[in-house]
Amino acid sequence: MMATTTIIPLHIGKGRTIATALGLSVDYVENPDKTDGGEWVTSYACDLLTVDAEFMFSKNQYATITGRDQGARDVIGYHLRISFKPGETDAATANRIGYELAMKLTHGNHAFVCCTHTDKAHVHTHIVFNSTSIDVAKKFRNFKGSSFAVRRIADHLCIENGLSIVTNPQPSKGTIYAKDKEGKIQPTGRDRLRELMDKNIVIGNSLTEFITKLKRAGVEVKHGKQVSFRPPGSKRFFRQDSLGEDYSYEAILEKLRGTRNIVPRKKSDDDSERKANEYMEAINRQSRPNLLIDIQAKLMQGYGEGYETWARIFNIKQMARTLIFLQENGIDSYDDLAKKSAAASSEYHERLTKIKVAETRLAEISELQKQIGTYGKTREVYKMYRASGRDQAFYDVNATEIILHEAAKKYFDRLGYGKDKKLPSINMLKQEYATLLAEKKKLYSGWNELKENRKALLVAKGNADRILGIGKDEAKHITDREPKRNHSHVR
Repeated sequence: MMATTTIIPLHIGKGRTIATALGLSVDYVENPDKTDGGEWVTSYACDLLTVDAEFMFSKNQYATITGRDQGARDVIGYHLRISFKPGETDAATANRIGYELAMKLTHGNHAFVCCTHTDKAHVHTHIVFNSTSIDVAKKFRNFKGSSFAVRRIADHLCIENGLSIVTNPQPSKGTIYAKDKEGKIQPTGRDRLRELMDKNIVIGNSLTEFITKLKRAGVEVKHGKQVSFRPPGSKRFFRQDSLGEDYSYEAILEKLRGTRNIVPRKKSDDDSERKANEYMEAINRQSRPNLLIDIQAKLMQGYGEGYETWARIFNIKQMARTLIFLQENGIDSYDDLAKKSAAASSEYHERLTKIKVAETRLAEISELQKQIGTYGKTREVYKMYRASGRDQAFYDVNATEIILHEAAKKYFDRLGYGKDKKLPSINMLKQEYATLLAEKKKLYSGWNELKENRKALLVAKGNADRILGIGKDEAKHITDREPKRNHSHVR
C-alpha cells in the first residue's frame, strides 16, 4: 500500500449530542495507545486537552451570530486520514506531512488536531478539523471534488519527501459527481429533483395537480411516513425533508398558493459551484510546475547561501509538481512529453493565427461598413459639388462632407474597388461579420485552458531537460516558439 487519503464529514449521529460526537472522534485520534503515549499528537489554533470543548464553543458562537442551525444534518467537523506504505516513513515525518496537508486544505482558517498512529504495520495520520472557521464567521464546505483536492495535495507532499504515491487511484468511496464530455460536474439527483419541482409549480394548481405534473415529467413518487421522489435517471429515492426547507410540504403549498416569495435556489447552487471551482483552480495553480532554478548560475551572480538553501527546496517542490503533472496527464516517457509539448505548441500557434486572421478581417469589415455608410451619406452633396464646377463657395459651406466623401473614395481605390470590382452590399458584409464573429468565439472557447496546458507542458519539458541533462541552453528560457525535438536523450 502506498500513500492513500480519505476525507469524511462528521455528523452528530442518532442519540448523540454535538459534544458527545466530537469527543468520540477526538478521543479516538488522540488515543495514547496509538500515538506512542501522545508523542505524535500536534494541533493548530486549539489546545490538545480541550479540543472538543473549543470546537463546541466556536459552533455555539457561529449559531448565535448567524442564526443558522441545520440540526442533525449539520457537519460538525471533518476527519482526514493519510496512510503510508509500511516501513517507508517514520512517525515524525508522517505527522509533519499530515499537519501540512491540513494547513494547505483549510488555508489555516480552521483549527485542527493532527495525530499519527503507529499501532499498525503502516504508519497513518488522522486529522480532525473544525468545520467552523477560527473567526466563527463561516463554515468549511465539502465542495465537489474535495477528495481529489486532498489527494492532489497529499501526493505533492509525499513526492517532496521522497515517498511513494498511488499512480492510478481508485475512485473515492464518497459522493461521486458525474461529469459531462467537457469535464463539467453535472447536477446531483437532488438538484435535478428540485429543478423539476420548480418547473412544475404553477400558482393556483392543487397539490394533486402538482404531483401529476411531476409524474408526467418522469418523477416516481412513493408515499410512506415521508413522501419520497425519484427523478429520471436516478437510482434512489429522495425524501422530501432532505430537499431543504424551500421544498417541504408546507413550502410547496405556499408556492402553489403564491404566498411564498423565496430567493431561487439556483443562485446559491451556482455560488457554491463557483466557490468550489475557484478552490479547485487555486489547487491546480499551486500544482502547476515552475521552471527549475539554475542554482549555480544564481550563486555566481552573487546570491548567498540562504538563497541556495531556498532554491534547493524550491527545486525539490517543482520536481514533485512536474512528476505529478506528468502522471495526471498520462505521460510516461520523454518521447511522449516531447510530442505532447510540440503538439500543444503547434495547436496554440495554429489557433492564434486563425484568431488574428479573423480579428483582422473583422476590423476590415467594420471599417469598410463605416466608409460605405459615409460614402452613401455624402454622395448627393459631392454630386452637387461636381455639378457646381467645384465652386469654392460651395466647398467652404460643405467642406466636411466633401472631404469625407473623397477619403472614402480613396479608401475604396486602395482596396481595388472600381468598375471591375463592385463594393459589397452592407447586408453581405453583415453576414460575413456574423460568421466570422461566431468563428472567433468558437476559437476562443477553451483558449485559456489551451494556453495553460501548453505552458505547463513546456515547463515540464524544460524541467525534464534540466534533470536529464538534455538541451540545457534551451531549457533555461522557454519562449513562444515551438520547441525543437532533441533526439540525444538516453533511452
